[in-house]
Order: sequence, then C-alpha cells, then structure tokens
Amino acid sequence: MAKILTPPEALHRAAALCSSAEHCLADIREKLARWGVTEADSRTIIERLVQERFIDEQRYATAFVKDKFRFSGWGRIKMRYALQQKHIGNGDIEGALATLDEEQYAQRLLELMQAKARTIADDNPETRRAKLFRFATSRGFESNLIFNVLKQIEP
Repeated sequence: MAKILTPPEALHRAAALCSSAEHCLADIREKLARWGVTEADSRTIIERLVQERFIDEQRYATAFVKDKFRFSGWGRIKMRYALQQKHIGNGDIEGALATLDEEQYAQRLLELMQAKARTIADDNPETRRAKLFRFATSRGFESNLIFNVLKQIEP
C-alpha cells in the first residue's frame, strides 16, 4: 500500500503536479484520496490550490478542448461529455468550446472523414455513408456538420 501523506506533503505534491500540467478539481480530489488525505484536509488543500491559481477550471477546460481537438480529433459533443464527467461547470465548458474556430473544426472533420473513407472497402454508397456517419458521430461531431461534409466527400 502507498505511503499516507501528511497534509503539508500532500499540498506540496499536489502543487507540483498542478504546476507541471493542467488538472481539474476532480483529478486532484481523487489523487488526495489515494494519498490517504482526510476529507477535511483535502478541502483545505484544494481551497489553497484554487486560491493560488494552481487549479483553474476554465483554464483546464480550455486546454482540454484544444488538446482533444488537435491530438485526438474529438468533436464538441464528446468533449462536452468528457468534461461533464470531470464535474466541470457548464459555463466553463461552453467558454472552452467557444474557443474552437469553426473553419478549423469543419476542416478537421473533413480530413478525418476522408482518411476513414479511404479505409472502407465497401462499394455500396449507402453502406459507405452509414459507416462514415457512425465514425464521425463516435468522434463526437454534430450530425448536421457530418451531413454537410458527407456531401463534399461523396456527391
């Protein structure tokens, strides 16, 4: 079993963790629980981290959205659900999603769907469209945007 940390040790470790990468309250709360920190001490540590701006939910949500869009190719729907799972507030989620550029968003979907289309061996156009649609929805893109891109790929 892991060593149980004292509150000052946990504060120091959590601050170091937050200074190296963005973390949300839920992540730090989970880490503190794993380190054996009591609930009362955990609240105190989190309050201090927020006060000293080691943790900022809006900053975390914005970084999360940019990373998931750029590196994982996720759409807004999937990102929203993932942020809700981390108990990020709706205002912070909406603010982060608003940072996405519409043209880049549509272009990214087009590139992802063109790459996927090259891997589909089926000759039936309806089956190809259905597979591409399911692929794009699994990535979290909106159906109206998917239909627009499908028209561009397969006239």
